[in-house]
Amino acid sequence: MHYDLIVIGCGVIGAAVARLASLRGLGVLVLEAAHDVSCGASKANSAILHAGFDPEPGTLMAEMNVRGVELYREICTDLDVPRLENGALVLGFDQADRAHLELLLERGRRNGVADLRIVGQEELRALEPGVSPEATAALYAPTSAIVDPWELTLAMTENAIANGARLELGARVTAIRLSGEPGGTFTVETEDGRSFTGRSIVNAAGVEAGRVHRLLGGSDWGSRPTRGEYYLLDKSAGSAARHTLFQCPTAAGKGVLVSPTVHGNLIVGPNAELLDDSHAVETTAAGLAEVAAAARRSLPALPLHENIRNFAGIRAACDVDDFIIAASPLDPAFINLAGIKSPGLSAAPAIAERALELLRAAGIRSADRPDAVRTRKRVRFRDLDLEERNRLIAADPAWGRIICRCETITEAEIVAAIHGPVPATSLDAVKRHAGAGMGRCQGGFCGPRVQALLARELGRRYNDICQHEPGSHIVLGPLGAETTEGGPS
Repeated sequence: MHYDLIVIGCGVIGAAVARLASLRGLGVLVLEAAHDVSCGASKANSAILHAGFDPEPGTLMAEMNVRGVELYREICTDLDVPRLENGALVLGFDQADRAHLELLLERGRRNGVADLRIVGQEELRALEPGVSPEATAALYAPTSAIVDPWELTLAMTENAIANGARLELGARVTAIRLSGEPGGTFTVETEDGRSFTGRSIVNAAGVEAGRVHRLLGGSDWGSRPTRGEYYLLDKSAGSAARHTLFQCPTAAGKGVLVSPTVHGNLIVGPNAELLDDSHAVETTAAGLAEVAAAARRSLPALPLHENIRNFAGIRAACDVDDFIIAASPLDPAFINLAGIKSPGLSAAPAIAERALELLRAAGIRSADRPDAVRTRKRVRFRDLDLEERNRLIAADPAWGRIICRCETITEAEIVAAIHGPVPATSLDAVKRHAGAGMGRCQGGFCGPRVQALLARELGRRYNDICQHEPGSHIVLGPLGAETTEGGPS
């Protein structure tokens, strides 16, 4: 099959492009190197929809940030993705910080951010009682929001598929050829020997974007992988902060933040460590200690003893101090979306709009489909009332079997994720798609049960089920008789 558009990468940027292109009637193929969507920077970030006061006015970052968060109001409603406008506070501790807050205020107003203002110590304490007494002022951005980036990426991908897009997982791109002059046909080959053709390409490969452009014969942009490490605290600590708490940003980024999540946890991080390896997502004792010390400057009583998970992510940064949203000089139908660091999550739907504008300029025209599917609904058992729960259980007893006790995730929800438009075929994928394993025990209780369900539903041996990518086996030795309910007997 020959496609109008091949999207390389299915993080939040690639998913946003695929969804918008499918809504506008293009034939879309999405190639993702991992065995699930949202496995790069979209999986490991701060989950913030930034208000837009930080980027320099006139940059793509500023324009895309403000437009993106505006678009998310409708997108998250249509796709049933949790989103909460909890507001943000940028804390100032001295006169130099106060001057920087004034700068951010002016910058935000120039970018079109609504309702920004600087609050003094008394109002700051009313807004955030646990904040450090050393904080003397703060920039208050009430339109800053939080979201679930995993579900957001999944939801946009599922919506694209509902409109005819095709997703290929485990499809790492290793060759790109252009037949004829610019405006010809692209042939894309993957590591496992598959080959696809299309009229255009959007390169949304994150930290791999430079490598992908080089496959066509293009140049890189001086990739500068930056690792950020995080704490995720239990829901018992979720009320320690009401707002997203920043400190004044530096050249390294927005700094260490403390923020609620849409699930009721507290997220703390990240630091910023320049690396040579764009896939080094290990956490380190030194990095986590740096995060802890910085975070306690904002919130002295931060209950880090309630930590349930540490993780790290790599920012897709480069030497260009702005987003790269541009056609390749080698062909106008090859669009690079690169260097998409923060506020990339916030900007994703606006970046998708710009990408389709560039495709239109290259002759890949599209128009809104009147018959397009624009909504998606997810049933969350824990959010239902008793009558709704009983109705589901009567129709299918699997709704009454709680597999993940921490998050109240049922067997029916896990089975739906396994057989969904983007199949969840590993424990981590089930965690992202259904929520099982997200709670305090991080899968300690439900993990073997989820593993058994995966084996049953996929027709595989229990031993063959992986934690994440192929090869990440959980069980390495021989087992006794296997069951379909609780793992090996």
